[in-house]
Amino acid sequence: MTANHVKRAFKYRFYPTDAQAAELSPTFGCVRRVYNLALAARTEAWTRQERVNYNQT
Repeated sequence: MTANHVKRAFKYRFYPTDAQAAELSPTFGCVRRVYNLALAARTEAWTRQERVNYNQT
């Protein structure tokens, strides 16, 4: 059995204006904070030998 798979990759560059950059900076900070909190929760669960999947996070 052979399957036809199409592999594609796209690269995008974004050059925000000063106003856009000012708006994006706190947004990315919030995203980083949420990611770090989720990572800490998963790490803590791992030390208790529990598994936390993506949906539980």
